[in-house]
Amino acid sequence: MDVHGTVTAGFEPVGEAFARNFDTLGERGAAVAVYRDGHKVVDLWGGSRDVDGGAPWERGTAQIVRSATKGVAAAVLLMLWQRGELDLDAPVGAYWPEYKAAGKDRTLVRDVLAHRAGVPVLDRPLTPAEAADPDLGAAAVAAQAPAWEPGTDHGYHAQTYSWLTGELVRRVTGRTIGAWIAEEIAAPAGAELWLGLPERERARVGRVGQTEAPSPTGALRTRPKRAVADAYADPGSLTRRAFAAITPLPDENDPAYRAAVLPASNGIATADGLARFYASLIGGADGGRRLLAPETAAAARGERSAGADRVLVVNTRFGLGYMLHGAASPLLSPTSFGHPGRGGPLGFADPESGIAFGYVTNGFRSSVTADPRAQALVRAVRTATTGR
Repeated sequence: MDVHGTVTAGFEPVGEAFARNFDTLGERGAAVAVYRDGHKVVDLWGGSRDVDGGAPWERGTAQIVRSATKGVAAAVLLMLWQRGELDLDAPVGAYWPEYKAAGKDRTLVRDVLAHRAGVPVLDRPLTPAEAADPDLGAAAVAAQAPAWEPGTDHGYHAQTYSWLTGELVRRVTGRTIGAWIAEEIAAPAGAELWLGLPERERARVGRVGQTEAPSPTGALRTRPKRAVADAYADPGSLTRRAFAAITPLPDENDPAYRAAVLPASNGIATADGLARFYASLIGGADGGRRLLAPETAAAARGERSAGADRVLVVNTRFGLGYMLHGAASPLLSPTSFGHPGRGGPLGFADPESGIAFGYVTNGFRSSVTADPRAQALVRAVRTATTGR
């Protein structure tokens, strides 16, 4: 497989790991970008832009990044807090009165960011068309009774995070969260990322799909723990119901779905766009604007939830909208914060080393928070920066 792009001296391990992903891990098409102290040190791409073959991946090819979108959405709420327009310690109902229904009146804005709101499921799932309607999605979440007392425990809000964050932003600013990201994040950061893909950008976005990892040679395939497997197999579990809050599953290649604004799941980005975004959270990229003040970034990565996740059924750690370094989602160091997308994509920042990282792919796997291809690249970045 031909790999294209550039690697700064010292970061050769990342280039080697990226090439190995094609040779040994069945990568179809992907890109990775890394910034250090605001300067790009890795910019690589290879394979086909579409999971089912066709045209080659080019500089600027973008892909849907699934839940890696959540990290971008979280930055909106943090920036509004930074500007004094949103109080993280206020009840959600102070901005969105309808949300007080069904015992949710004490839910705080910070509970939404830390996956402590208690509403990861909908009693009646939304169709893809309904999910794309912000009024219907917000009404469904506002009416939903919580699965646990808000603020007392955590569980991954896989789909409902879309309407929780999107409606808060709409109530506070009068703009959709997609428009806010375009104007206040993507443009100042120079980041190629979109929530609600504009028609003019459609041609650069590749087709995605589910792919199988190659069988390991001379070793047994790793199996999930029994409790995790059972949770995903049980239609009545919080796990299955959380991911099925939109049913049937949307066609991620449908232009209508890509044009929708679902901050939990359907952002689209280049690897460079994702990396530049994270670089802008901790200092800016190539002289661009810093989006989060140091104290805001410190708050973002401060642990707010930890331990057994009621939805993912593994131990997870969350700050304010970001997954933190841990066994479920290994990042670069204990100071890292970011967000994976189910089955592949990953973006994060590491203030200790000054690293900002973005990886996108067109081939999704069964992994949820720690895809082997992304993890191989993270380990290579660690080798390049620490020698370990």
